[in-house]
Amino acid sequence: MKLNNLFILVLLAATLFSCGNKDENKEVQQTEENTTVEQNSTEVTVDMNAKSGSNVDGTVKFKSMGVDGVMMTVALTGLEPGEHAIHIHETGDCSAADATSAGGHWNPTSENHGKWGDDAHHLGDIANLVANENGTANLSFTTDLWTLTPGEENSINGKAVVVHAKADDFTSQPSGAAGARVACGVIQ
Repeated sequence: MKLNNLFILVLLAATLFSCGNKDENKEVQQTEENTTVEQNSTEVTVDMNAKSGSNVDGTVKFKSMGVDGVMMTVALTGLEPGEHAIHIHETGDCSAADATSAGGHWNPTSENHGKWGDDAHHLGDIANLVANENGTANLSFTTDLWTLTPGEENSINGKAVVVHAKADDFTSQPSGAAGARVACGVIQ
């Protein structure tokens, strides 16, 4: 009888010890996951510079959202009222007066130009900003197709944000017939 009680106590202790280790492992994994998220959370603010004789000013902010990708927040002033295309361009160079130094739309997947969410579109195709009667435009956009991690194929790091004078028609190739580049900023 005492042997049975001793066996039950040993079995109970082993079970409790085993459960305790599982909980400890979960805490370590949770801590490691939180640390990873903190290390990967990145925020980049891009100062937009007026181009092509415009008066556009403002910022575009990019924030890493972990597995959810990147959130882009646009706040611009000095635009003509109406719609304006905004794209990610392939080269992080805004030195030209007309921003042509930023190259074409960022298109690492070699797709046709189109509307975000359609089957075919450049990864740099975004949307149209709508500027109010005061020339102010705001946009928030989130995608899991981008990252801010340098060296990744889908990284926007080192690219340029370009705002155009007109709306993107989402069909004209290769750039949506959006007109002059009125603002440019480098994502770094």
